[in-house]
Formats: sequence, C-alpha cells, structure tokens
Amino acid sequence: MNRSDVDGVMGKSNGKSEVKTAGLDVEHELTAGDGGESAPSEPAEGTAGAGGAAPLSEELQKLKAERDTLVDRLARAQAEFENARKRASKEQQEFRDFATADAIKSLLPVIDSFERALDARSAAGDFRSGIELIYRQLQDALTKLGVRVIPAKGEPFDPRYHEAIEMVETSDAADHEVLGELQRGYKFKDRLLRPAMVRVAKNPGK
Repeated sequence: MNRSDVDGVMGKSNGKSEVKTAGLDVEHELTAGDGGESAPSEPAEGTAGAGGAAPLSEELQKLKAERDTLVDRLARAQAEFENARKRASKEQQEFRDFATADAIKSLLPVIDSFERALDARSAAGDFRSGIELIYRQLQDALTKLGVRVIPAKGEPFDPRYHEAIEMVETSDAADHEVLGELQRGYKFKDRLLRPAMVRVAKNPGK
C-alpha cells in the first residue's frame, strides 16, 4: 500500500471520526438543551387571582343582602313597636277619660239637688233636710266609685291613716285614742286619698 492510499484511508477514517464527533456533539447539545426532564410549569398569576376573586365577590354580595334584610326587619320592628306604644297610650287615655266621665256622671244628681235647694224658698228646717239629702247623695256616689271613709273617733291612733293635730291630756280615754275628728279622711280602695286630721288622747296612767 503506497502512501497515497494510506492517506486516503486515513482521510476517510478521519472524516468518519469527524462526522461521529459532530453527531455526538449535536446529540449532547440537544440533550443539554432539553435539560433531561422538563421543568414543571407554573400557573399564571392572573388566572389564579381571577379564580379566587369570584367566590369572594359572591360571598360579599350574600353578606350585603343579609345585612339589607336585617336592616329592613329592624326598621319594620321599630315601626311596629312605635305603633303599638301609641295604641296602648291612646287606649289608656280613653280608659281614663271613660272612668272620669262615669265619676262626673255620678256627681251630676248632687249638683241638681244643690240647684233645687238654692232655688227653693223654704223654712230653715226644710233647708237643712235638703242639705242632708244632698250629703247622702254625695256619699252614695263616692261609695259607688270605691271611696271609703277612714274610721277615726274612738279608734287607736294609726299613723298610716291618722294625722295628729292635737294631743289632749285626759283620764277619760285610753292613751293614744282618737278623741275627735277635725277633718274626715278618705281612701280609694287600698290607696290613701288623705289622712284624717284628729285629736289624740294623752293618758300616761293607762
């Protein structure tokens, strides 16, 4: 084999070697470019933010709707309470007016009797009889309304119903016994209207 043949063989051999080397470099570069394994893709921030904002907006709308409903209910309840208060106040006033009208009506016959007594020209005895009749009519009217006279004379002094105007030393009555009545006391059912003004005995010996 002459030198030219050797050079040709070596040239061919060198050519294959260069091709293989080039091929290896290309494969290596492709492998390096791919990185062996693909990197995990990250979700876009815009997509994630939009997905989280939608439920939040819906929840906010629900809360606003519930708030508006509660405010409306509160306003209605306040209006109903105010109307009920006004109705109750009106009914109480009407009841008081009705009770007062009944009381006045029961006193009208007394006024009639006074007018007749003043118009009549009669003797002193008849005039007194007329006044006594009017007094009894007034007492009956007050009794029907629930007014009661507070017992005083001869009763033991009771500071709940008696007001002592004078203390009288005496041996004819028990100590702290009511001797006389200067002004009659009255009570309406169990409520004291005014105490009886009385004179009270002072007897240390009894």
